[in-house]
Amino acid sequence: MCGINGLFAFNVAASAPGRGELIATRDAMLRRGPDGQGEWWSEDRRIGLAHRRLAIVDLSDGGAQPMQSADGRYIVTFNGEIYNYRALRAELERDGVVFRSQSDTEILLILYAREGEAMLSRLRGMFAFGIWDRKARRLFLARDPYGIKPLYVSNDGWTFAFASQVKALLAGGRISSAREPAGLVGFHLWGSVPEPFTLYRDIRMLPAGHCQIVDAYGPHPARAFASVARAFADGALEPHPQAVLAAKVREAASDSVKAHLMADVEVGLFLSSGIDSAALLGLMMDAGHKNTTCITLAFEEFRGTQDDEVGLSAEMAASCGARHIVRTVSSAEFKADLPAILDAMDQPTIDGINTWFVAKAAREAGLKVALSGLGGDELLAGYSSFHDIPRWVRLLRAQAVAPALGTILRKGMCASGLAERNPKLPGMAEYGGTFAGAYLLRRGLHLPYELDAMMDPEIARIGLERLAPLRRIGPEGGAPANALAHVAALESQNYMRNQLLRDCDWAGMAHSIEIRTPLVDFGLLKELAPVIPHLTAPGAGKRLLAAAPAAPLPERIVNRRKTGFGVPIGQWLSRKTSDTRAIRGLASRAWGREVLQAFESREQRASALAEAHAA
Repeated sequence: MCGINGLFAFNVAASAPGRGELIATRDAMLRRGPDGQGEWWSEDRRIGLAHRRLAIVDLSDGGAQPMQSADGRYIVTFNGEIYNYRALRAELERDGVVFRSQSDTEILLILYAREGEAMLSRLRGMFAFGIWDRKARRLFLARDPYGIKPLYVSNDGWTFAFASQVKALLAGGRISSAREPAGLVGFHLWGSVPEPFTLYRDIRMLPAGHCQIVDAYGPHPARAFASVARAFADGALEPHPQAVLAAKVREAASDSVKAHLMADVEVGLFLSSGIDSAALLGLMMDAGHKNTTCITLAFEEFRGTQDDEVGLSAEMAASCGARHIVRTVSSAEFKADLPAILDAMDQPTIDGINTWFVAKAAREAGLKVALSGLGGDELLAGYSSFHDIPRWVRLLRAQAVAPALGTILRKGMCASGLAERNPKLPGMAEYGGTFAGAYLLRRGLHLPYELDAMMDPEIARIGLERLAPLRRIGPEGGAPANALAHVAALESQNYMRNQLLRDCDWAGMAHSIEIRTPLVDFGLLKELAPVIPHLTAPGAGKRLLAAAPAAPLPERIVNRRKTGFGVPIGQWLSRKTSDTRAIRGLASRAWGREVLQAFESREQRASALAEAHAA
C-alpha cells in the first residue's frame, strides 16, 4: 500500500511539468508511504513519476519505486499488492526470466513487457499503477476489478496528472478546486461521492476494473477489463448443486485468506464478534498463521448491550490462541481526534470513523497490515437489503409504470407532515418499483426531492442531471437476472466501492496501515457467484462462511443479531449538538452536514493560505 502520482505533458505545446508539482503531490501522501520515496523523469522531462512507499513485500531497497525494467524501457509506479506474484514469478522463471528483486512490483514490469494489457487478467490482488513505455512514449494506467485501490486522474488538455488521492492532486497547486455539482449532489444522496465523480470538476476516478492509455493524442477512453456485475450475472446462470455449496465456500474462502497472508511483515486482524472476521481468524489458523494479533474496538456506550463486540471476540480469540487487544474509544477521544479525522478524509464521507480508530489501534500495536472482514455481506447476501429490495420491487412494480402517481403521493405525504419522522417514506411509491429506485431508498442518505432544501436549487438541478443517479446505480455490464445476484452487484459496486472500500483506504492510510480484504477478491467472486442464487433464506450465506474453518464458529456468533462494525456516533453527536433527532436514527444526516461544513472550512483556509503566499 503506497502513494503514487505522475505528470505527463502530452500536448506538444504544453510546458514541461514542474518538479515542484510532482513532489508536492507525492509528499502530500506521506502517511501512505512513510518508508521511502522516489521520483523518475524522462530524458526530455515531459513525464515524471513519483512514489511513496509503505514497505510490505521485499523490505530492501530492491522494492523501491519508481522501478525500471532491466532494459530500461518500462518504468512503473505501483500502489497495492499482487497476491499471486510468487506463482507468476515461478512460471516466468521457468521461461528463463531473471528477477532482480523479491518485490511483486517487478512482476508488473515483466508481464507488461511480455503481454501488454492482457496481463491484467493474470493479476490477483488490489492494485492501481502507471507504467511508462519509453519506446512507445505511452502511459498505461490500470485499477483492480473491485476498485479497492483508488486512482484519480486530471486532464486539462495539455498535461495529464494522476495520483492516489484527490487532496494530493490539489496540493500540486495547478489543478482547479472548482466544485463539481454532480459530486456535491452525490454526497448528499449517498453520504459519499460516487465514482467517477469527485467533489472537484477537474478530477475524476479511473473506474474500477478499467485501464487507460495516455499518449501524444492525450488520454484515450478508459476500457473495462473486468466487471464485478458481469461476474455475478455469469455465475447466477450456472448455479452449483446444493450439495456442494458448503465445500465450495470452504475451499474458495480458504484459498483467498491464504493468498492475503502474503507479506514480509506481521499480518493482524480486525476482529469483531460477527461472522466475517471470526471466520477469517479461523481460516488464518487453518492456513498455519498462528499467534495472530487481533484488534477489537470497545465503547462505554455499548457496554452490556448487543452492540458490545468485546465478549464474543475475546472468546473467539482465546479459542484460536490469538493475541487479543481491546482498544476502548471514548467520546473525548473522538472529539480530540475529530479535526485530524476530517483532515485525513480524501473526500467527504459519513462513514469510516470505526476504521480510523481500529487502524489507529493496529498501528499502536506495531502492525503494518491487517485483514478485515469487509465484503462478506455483499458477497454472501448478509444484508437485509437482499430481501427487502426484491420484495419492494414486487409490491410496487405496478407503480413504476405510472411514476407521476408516485410523485403525487409523495407530495401529499410531505404536505401532511408524515415525512418528518421518516423522510424516505414518501418516496416509496415513486422509487420502490425498480431495483435502482429501491436501492436508492435503501442506501440513500437523502432522496432527490429533498435536495432543494439543503443546497442551491440550480446546483442541485445541474448535479442531478450530470449524475443521473438512477441510471448510474444500475449494474455495469447488465443486471443479473437473479434477484439476489442483482442486489449483490448493486451493493458491491455502489455502497461497498464508494463508501466502505474508500473509507478503508483513507482511514487506514492515515495511520500507515494496509487493510486487506480477503472477502473482496475477484478470484473469490468468480468461484462463489454461482452460490448466490441458493441463498434465499436470510443468513444462509453467512452460515456457509461460519462453517468454512476446520473448527466451525460457535452458535453464539452465528446466531448473534447483526450489528455491523459500528461506533456510537449518534450518542456522541447528540451530546455535542443537543439534536434529539440524532438519537432517533438521523445521526448520519447530522454527521453528513458536519463533514461537509468541515470540508468547506478546509478549502477556505487553503485558499486564504494560497492567496497569502501569492501576495
